[in-house]
Amino acid sequence: MSDAFCSDCKRETEVVFDHSAGDTVCSECGLVLESHSIDETSEWRTFANESNDNDPVRVGGPSNPLLTDGGLSTVIAKPNGSSGEFLSSSLGRWQNRGSNPDRGLILAFKTIATMSERLGLVATIKDRANEIYKRVEDQKSSRGRNQDALLAACIYIACRQEDIPRTVKEICSVANGASKKEIGRAKEYIVKQLGLEKGQTVEMGTIHAGDFMRRFCSNLGMNNQAVKAAQEAVKKSEEFDIRRSPISIAAAVIYIITQLSDDKKPLKDISIATGVAEGTIRNSYKDLYPHVSKIIPNWYAKEEDLKNLSSP
Repeated sequence: MSDAFCSDCKRETEVVFDHSAGDTVCSECGLVLESHSIDETSEWRTFANESNDNDPVRVGGPSNPLLTDGGLSTVIAKPNGSSGEFLSSSLGRWQNRGSNPDRGLILAFKTIATMSERLGLVATIKDRANEIYKRVEDQKSSRGRNQDALLAACIYIACRQEDIPRTVKEICSVANGASKKEIGRAKEYIVKQLGLEKGQTVEMGTIHAGDFMRRFCSNLGMNNQAVKAAQEAVKKSEEFDIRRSPISIAAAVIYIITQLSDDKKPLKDISIATGVAEGTIRNSYKDLYPHVSKIIPNWYAKEEDLKNLSSP
């Protein structure tokens, strides 16, 4: 608080400064003596990005510990037609000729960021993929391999390790033309290299059919009740020895749930939403059909409804 002359009180009174609104208010009558004033004091808010650094600096980008210089090097921008065009273009050419040990890593990290953004992945997965790629690159054994497949495989492994798996087909859709086979080979290569580095097998995390259920149901526009029933059904299906991939089981369960609802989904739509072939869904449905009375929740469908399901 400080003292200032209040025109209503006609005398010096204590005033209060509201920092959020920038107002100076009389503490006795409540009159706003000054509004929208600029606070010229130091700002001690920390703008550090995901780090334990308490330095209240609000300029420059976040540091990257995976790069040699922490990602804080200076880059000379391209000329924009100003008077210093000749000078900046010359400096830019000289900088490009210089040896930057992190140039390949920076390009790879940008590609990983683009792929992750297109898949809607969180920052932790992107950072894990960057770390995996850096460890592989440090071994200097990836030369000559398909770079896009290698980066896509890093994202696939990162998703598995963070327990937010994506199908290879989903990863393939953002891999700049890399095929499923190339991504699969790159994944095996990375797992082998990281295993040699650590001297032990790399933990990839176990895939469950339930990991994909909510996303697949969302792609089909299913209501909350159907989604809940599908999640319960796929969890119960794990009690039986159904030798199908988790993705195929998830697709088959969704097919059963939609057939028991008023909003029936064609097999073609389920195939597109899940990335599983129609024939594979039929075969998985055939394996699930004998257990359907024990898999489908009682609150969702009655026994007579289950009898109306088409026989595989």
